[in-house]
Amino acid sequence: MTINILLASLALSAAQPRNIVLFIGDGMSVPQRMVAEEFSRKAGLGPLAMNAMPCQATTRTCSLSSLVTDSAAAATAIACGEKTVNGAVGVDQKGQRLESCAEAAKAAGRKVGIVTSVTINHATPAGFYAHQNHRSMLYEIGLDLVNSDFDLFLGGGLAGAFDNTNSTSYAGNLYELAAAKGWTVAEGRTGFDALAGAPGPIWWRSGEPALPYAIDAAGNDTPRLPELVGFALDRLEDGFFLMVEGGRIDWAGHANDAATNLRDLLELDKAVKVALEFQKTHPDTLVIVTGDHETGGMSMGFAGTGYAFYMERLAGQTCSFEQLDRKLKALGEGAVFEDAARLAAAASGMAINGDGDDPMALGEDDMASMRRHFEAGDLADKMRRLVSDRAGVGWTSSSHTGLPALTTSCGPGAVRFTGMLDNTDISRLIKKLL
Repeated sequence: MTINILLASLALSAAQPRNIVLFIGDGMSVPQRMVAEEFSRKAGLGPLAMNAMPCQATTRTCSLSSLVTDSAAAATAIACGEKTVNGAVGVDQKGQRLESCAEAAKAAGRKVGIVTSVTINHATPAGFYAHQNHRSMLYEIGLDLVNSDFDLFLGGGLAGAFDNTNSTSYAGNLYELAAAKGWTVAEGRTGFDALAGAPGPIWWRSGEPALPYAIDAAGNDTPRLPELVGFALDRLEDGFFLMVEGGRIDWAGHANDAATNLRDLLELDKAVKVALEFQKTHPDTLVIVTGDHETGGMSMGFAGTGYAFYMERLAGQTCSFEQLDRKLKALGEGAVFEDAARLAAAASGMAINGDGDDPMALGEDDMASMRRHFEAGDLADKMRRLVSDRAGVGWTSSSHTGLPALTTSCGPGAVRFTGMLDNTDISRLIKKLL
């Protein structure tokens, strides 16, 4: 019986999918997935859905110009199947246009959707619809979105391209251009709730450059990534390609903010679960999860904790350190250290004058260091390092590293995504499956 089930599973995973959902965790490599995995297990939530997928591959992430890729070159490789230089979006090193798997899906008669938690013209989503020599050409990237024949865009607003009259390609307000071309353009929670049954292609934006970090989302009614994915799947229905990016994982990695990083990754995993639920009623759906590169040089353990690793110590942090910094600044110039210290400790899950046996207690040396950082104006940064150190999370960089990503998948065609892959193989395999 077990052999028959295995054979049936392999036969299904070797078939051709009608629907393909590709999740990309920006800045998500093996360390990020495993830190979130251990946190989820200790919190009683079980293993990550993305890590439990049966087909797995180690994925090289280098660009044509560097072992350490940027998001633009990585997105181009994943989307288009060819290496390019850092900074390039949807073009090769000579600036020649490359076809993305999303465009190939559209040409094959599939519907196409792009969902992200960050700006819609950011490098990763842009790799699937734009063709520009550099990721900084934000207006031109936005214009490529307007002129695409895709069916759905959901994410943050445009970055630096709302009214860019300095661009030689300037043709007007991009939202207005999209509406004139037949797009249903909506904003915020009210606009999102009104999208049901809306005609034509849809372009929804959160109203901010990006969705708030998951750890900062309490009290904010902005639709979160799992809800956006659910809407996209319902809208695209059957016969589609959907790319979903968890973009703020990368931003938290740049900030070396461990608790914020893992919570955005957990939210991406919730979105993956939405796709897996859809797959139950649409078994011809292939679900793929990968990362474009690693950010921060995250490690599970560092010298200060020896062989110990304490993921549970990240549970008490209540906001991102980016938000903590804003809260500290809001205290004003007349703020005293004692008030700032209480605020910083509470937000970080640490205790002033705590029990000596409490691993999150702040000792005299900690308080003295915090006072110095308060006077220097970077208390939030000090708290960030204290929390990572207590948990045993190490960081080697505030930028990207050359670590490989982990690609996991399930559904028809998943067996092709196994072994040692290059990031370009993801697009090439998807194109073959189309």
